Formats: sequence, C-alpha cells, structure tokens
Amino acid sequence: MREVFINYRTGDGEKTAALIDQELSRRFGPEHIFRASKSITPGETYPDALLAALRHSSLLLAIVGPDWTNFQTRLHDPEDWVRREIEEAFTCELPVVPILDGRKTNRLSKADLPIQLARLADLQTIPFDTHDTEAGVRRIGDLVFEMVPGLRDLLQVNKTSPASDTVTNSIGDVSGTAVQSRDFTGDVGGTIVKGAHGPVHTGNGHIYQNSRYVSGDRHISGNGVTNFEGDNHGTIQHRFGEPDRPADDSR
Repeated sequence: MREVFINYRTGDGEKTAALIDQELSRRFGPEHIFRASKSITPGETYPDALLAALRHSSLLLAIVGPDWTNFQTRLHDPEDWVRREIEEAFTCELPVVPILDGRKTNRLSKADLPIQLARLADLQTIPFDTHDTEAGVRRIGDLVFEMVPGLRDLLQVNKTSPASDTVTNSIGDVSGTAVQSRDFTGDVGGTIVKGAHGPVHTGNGHIYQNSRYVSGDRHISGNGVTNFEGDNHGTIQHRFGEPDRPADDSR
C-alpha cells in the first residue's frame, strides 16, 4: 500500500519532489512513497496507476513552486493531472499538505485558484528552504511520520539495532564464575581476559593463570605461570619452563 503521494508539476518543483521522495524512501522504504515519474513502470496505464496509488494513499504532499499559480491555463483545465490528483485527494478525504518550494514562494490565494482548488488556500503549509534542504527534508519526514502512524522509521530501527558481530549481556549478583565471550575456545575456570587494549581490573585476591605453581596447599599445573599474590602494586612474574615429563622418563 502506498502511504504518501507526492504531487508536483513538471517545470515547477520536480527537483524538490525528487529530493523529498529520495529522503522519504530512505527513511520509510520506497514501496511506501509514490512519485509518478519513478513509481509508474513502462507499459502501465498512466491514469489507472495514478488514481489507484492515490486512492490507496494516506497523505498527499503538494509541491508548490514559485510559478505554480502562473500555470493558469492548466489549473483551469479539468484534465490537468496536477489538478485532478488534488481534487481526487479532496474527494477521498485525504490530508493534503502544500509544501512551498523556495523562499520566493508565497502562500496560495483563492483569487489565483479555480473554485475546485480554492480549499488549498486555507490549508496549513510547510515552507521548504532550498538553501537548507537537509533541515527541510527532515522536517517533512517528521511530519509524515506523525500523520501516517503505520509507517516504520527505518533510520531509528537501524540506530537501535545492535551490530550482528557484537555480544551484549547484563550480569547481576554472581556467586561463582561468569564468562561473556565471543569466538572463545578452551576451558574456563577463573578470570579470563582476552584481547584487552587497556587497563584491566580483576578485583582483589590471588590469581593463577595457566601456571605450574605451589603456594601452601595449592597445587596448579601447566606450562607457564602468571602469579599474582594478594593485592599487587609492583612486579608481575611470568615464568615458562619445559613440559612436565613422567618420573620414569630418563631419555
């Protein structure tokens, strides 16, 4: 279903229409934004496609450029598509928002409009400053999001979704070992620090890592020793030796 229909006149606002279409499509998805020159595929029946899209829309944005009311002959032609689209929106009771394209574009006057479009002059407009298009398209996007509740803001979804290669976790009170890891293999039995690039605090007390160390009645075996006795404020000792051999291995 098309949610937003962009109405514009070629030669007076088509560039702004394309810019707004691009931003709204990026934010809400191109399938929800209709602009005739983009959305009607070759071979489709032009009038049928236009009217069908309009009748399935929830909002019409009418791009009004500085010369919009100068096209008097077209505005008074019942077959003019810019006029027909707006009239159809009124008939379908769609919200219509006139967007004034550029600083030189003034609000519409009923005196310049055919009676069928006179209602446009009473509608609240949005000025679109072509010298600050980023702020302009963002404001229009925010308005569309408010007026069409069914739309999903893809930019917000992308901001809040965690990256696929990250690990997140929350740990409360833990009695024992807690491990959070990605791409980790091997046994876990104590404090694990992997790939650190800065200071690491592991708490108070003794730490024995992959060691061959005897302290009192504690015997820990391995091929290397990293020994922290008590609260360390000085030297860290690390020792490597040859692999252990069986007692009867004299070769």
